[in-house]
Amino acid sequence: DLRFERAGPDDKRLRTVVTIAKSRQYREKHGKILLEGTRLIRDALEAGAVLQTIFFDSVTQLQELPLELIARAALIRVRMRDIRLWSDLVTPQGLLAIFRRPDYASDKELRSRAEGSECLPISLVCDNVRDPGNMGTIIRSAAAVGCSKVLLIKGCVDVWEPKVLRAGAGAHFRVPLLPCLRWKDVPEILGVHTVVHVADNRPIGHTLRIYQPQDLHLGAHNFSTINSGLSTIFFTHGETDMREKEMLRKLSSMPAHAYTRPWAGSGPGGEDGARETALVVSGEAQGLGVEALRLAEGTGGRRLHVGMAAGVESLNVGVAASVLLFEARRQLTMGRREAAAQ
Repeated sequence: DLRFERAGPDDKRLRTVVTIAKSRQYREKHGKILLEGTRLIRDALEAGAVLQTIFFDSVTQLQELPLELIARAALIRVRMRDIRLWSDLVTPQGLLAIFRRPDYASDKELRSRAEGSECLPISLVCDNVRDPGNMGTIIRSAAAVGCSKVLLIKGCVDVWEPKVLRAGAGAHFRVPLLPCLRWKDVPEILGVHTVVHVADNRPIGHTLRIYQPQDLHLGAHNFSTINSGLSTIFFTHGETDMREKEMLRKLSSMPAHAYTRPWAGSGPGGEDGARETALVVSGEAQGLGVEALRLAEGTGGRRLHVGMAAGVESLNVGVAASVLLFEARRQLTMGRREAAAQ
């Protein structure tokens, strides 16, 4: 039998639910996340996430969860009308749970379990992905493909906020997530043998414009322009020396390739030889950043373009990432089959 307690009207634990749901600062400081619904909670439990508290309306809802995994948690029965106040779902299921926020960077056992047995040598890097729905879709696709890890650059939406968790549909516990990274941290995490590619919605041969990150908020009158063949580069007066300008020219002329051409698992420049692969995807609002292009150029990577029918300018970042990741999976698994046949 499961032992539970009933929450009183002034129970302070009830306020915690709302705070976790709405405050990124609280989630990060206290290491807690909030999950809602039977399926999401069950997926987290089966993946090894640490349950702390469950709020429920009916005992029958608890019976749909692995009883041996919830027995040690605090089980608190509350009124359905209270759950409706906390939930931002149209139709709440009457089941919420507080878990310890997974730390894949330090918990090797949890990370190993999340990677699973079908892990492929491909990492995903998210830059300025701020929409919760897109981020959840990206994480779900990364888990389905078998990515070894997802790196999240500072500026991305918090992957542990409720909207992202719902869109991820349990995938947060099936692929290691490394949040709040700086670009200077990325090369060490990826490793020296990783070739980095960037997703780009510009057509092959189209002019590539590069903005420095610190310039994104500035108006057009603050920029000088350099035209060099296919490239158009914007830089701020007095902030970029000639060496940097030459580097920007080089980055802007990086060739784009159709995503169906071999790239996943290939060496620098597409040469033969199995290598670790990383893909960078960026939010639509700001597009590719200099840091992503610099990393790709330095490792021999490419700009990858997904062709579309006339009249369609771009895909949202969630769809684009999914298309590219599944193409990477196809190329990697096909390469393994060919190697096994030899």
